Amino acid sequence: MSRVLDELLALLKLEPIEENLFRGHSQDLGFRQLFGGQVIGQALSAATQTVVPERHVHSMHGYFLRPGDASLPVVYTVDRVRDGGSFTTRRVVAIQKGESIFTMMASFQGDEPGFEHQAKMPDVPAPEELASDVELLRRKAHLIPERVREKFLCEKPIELRPVTRFDPFEPKACEPVKYVWFRADGALPDDPQVHKYVLGYASDFNLITTSLQPHGVSFMQPNIQMASLDHALWFHGNLRVNDWLLYAMESPWAGNSRGLAYGHIFTRDGRLVASVAQEGLVRVRQDKR
Repeated sequence: MSRVLDELLALLKLEPIEENLFRGHSQDLGFRQLFGGQVIGQALSAATQTVVPERHVHSMHGYFLRPGDASLPVVYTVDRVRDGGSFTTRRVVAIQKGESIFTMMASFQGDEPGFEHQAKMPDVPAPEELASDVELLRRKAHLIPERVREKFLCEKPIELRPVTRFDPFEPKACEPVKYVWFRADGALPDDPQVHKYVLGYASDFNLITTSLQPHGVSFMQPNIQMASLDHALWFHGNLRVNDWLLYAMESPWAGNSRGLAYGHIFTRDGRLVASVAQEGLVRVRQDKR
């Protein structure tokens, strides 16, 4: 296991403080705010630690209420809403400085037989044919602001290999569709719940920026302000995040300084293992040109 992946697993493990109360450390990815994927992954971890092992998370719906501080830990309170005959429901609130920064509802279910169908996986080049996002950024390292350059170019626990090329330094208008291969950069424990925490963490990468593509602008521009507003994630079965997964994303709408994006996550052999939806703030700041 790589050092950075080991640090990510430690980040998502959480420290039990009291019954239904957990604390997680934070990481600084070079942005002003706490990375939303960290809070999603940690909230899933907190909820799962209060549920019997036979039931697995199948969906979560969360709202980002305030910007988080990457220099401070996050406390998670879990409300055991219901333990039913087939489903378990948990509500999680993430807190910093005594205020809620994120709230989530999550549902858990055991394995059951039933009807099955799924969307078809897009036909795209294999990950071995593509460069990683870090390799692409290193080719234009001189264009990255110095204060975040090291954060952008350092070793990452999640390896991303974009299929759809969108240059953040020279953005050009294109269709709001994006494909990215990703995987954890190293071995992971066999626990299927751990793979779901890590997927929750990774699912926040790239998604809402898809809504910028038709407008020929980039998150790297100083007058573009972006932030996740909500996040929904459905798990369709067990998965392994240290195997290559394809994230197929599209943005059907943007307006009123918000953008909407959907995503489907496929295994390499075409099995649909998760679906995602997110709305985010996409604002042009008139005070920063």
